[in-house]
Amino acid sequence: MTALAVTLPLVATAPAAQARPAAAPNAAIAWHVHAQTAIYEVARQSPTPATRSFAIVQGAVYDAVNAIAGTPYEPYLTAPDARPGDSTPAAVATAAYRVLLWLFPKQAGSLDAQYRESLAAIPAGRAKRGGIRVGEAAAAAMIEARRDDGAFSDATWPVGTEPGQWRPTPPDHLQVGAWYATLKPFVIRPADYTSPGPPALAGKAYARALNEVKALGSAGSTVRTPEQTEAAVWWDDLRMVEWAIVRQLATTHRLSTLETARLFAMVDIAAADTLIACYREKKRWRFWRPVTAIPLANTDGNPATDADPSWAPLRTTAPSAEYPSGHACYTTAVTAGLREFFGRDDLSFSASSADSGTTRHYDSLSVALAELLEARVWAGVHYRFASIDGWRLGTAVARDVLDQEFRPRHG
Repeated sequence: MTALAVTLPLVATAPAAQARPAAAPNAAIAWHVHAQTAIYEVARQSPTPATRSFAIVQGAVYDAVNAIAGTPYEPYLTAPDARPGDSTPAAVATAAYRVLLWLFPKQAGSLDAQYRESLAAIPAGRAKRGGIRVGEAAAAAMIEARRDDGAFSDATWPVGTEPGQWRPTPPDHLQVGAWYATLKPFVIRPADYTSPGPPALAGKAYARALNEVKALGSAGSTVRTPEQTEAAVWWDDLRMVEWAIVRQLATTHRLSTLETARLFAMVDIAAADTLIACYREKKRWRFWRPVTAIPLANTDGNPATDADPSWAPLRTTAPSAEYPSGHACYTTAVTAGLREFFGRDDLSFSASSADSGTTRHYDSLSVALAELLEARVWAGVHYRFASIDGWRLGTAVARDVLDQEFRPRHG
């Protein structure tokens, strides 16, 4: 991990968001928690569709809060008419509620209750009415933009039988998530971003990568350390630790509601577009997973690989093509958004995983990301080259999203 960490980009430190005295409860954080409840705890969306859902919610919240603040930043979709005194908490609650209700109409009962509770804490009057109106407008713009965006289509992964070609993986041999490759992007043109592809099956680089994951990523590995096992499980939790990390940083840095809404939108929209580009490349290369390749290594034409028909990974392999790593793409975009917002890499944060039963602490975005890239190998679900190229792709996409959106307005 140390060797990899020094290769990840460390940016020059810019003025960071300044800590400030404790303020009123942050509505953007509260509704981010409500969004997680709807998206994962109730709907049980896997990380890929959840990324789309978070981006839709947070983009609407950002536009609503930004409008009430006088539009100090470029809007994402819209800048609804707003008065200076309009209630920001009412706008946040309304924008998030309306979008979540559109995404999850079957959750109307619980969402209605959360919304009523949020509005009950806001004094009645013109400010409250104004905030509701702004939130409604921001949500309406987002819903219109994402209507018929290609989500949950019946697209499938190309399945092959030749060496190197992807096929459904155990235990359930599912076809899931291919629709994300053609999802309507939020900012960039995904076709503008490509990866070099996996190494040739007959080459030394492929043999080295396969033998590494075979040894380190096996369910019964004798060379993987307990620390590596914990990290592999911790990063693989479907209740993504990144969600809690972003909220924790907003809380510990005492961000205002506007700052929090902007941070969440930067992270989530950059991540969504990164995954779209990543899944396009997955579909393009349709490369086989270690759980397929290792038992069939006697068919790959490489004398340096040996088949092990009984090999199984530490963690369950996702039902999608292997290259590049979606988790590497995603976490690269998240850390890029955090680094851009705070203007520094040396951020301290932690999060807990129910899967591992542990809390892990970090003092640097680069160190955390480097560990994630390694952890996909330790989990037995990716080759090293898939994680490295996912990092490179994520870096390029996130940079361009953040260059185009959420910038301060000048003049």
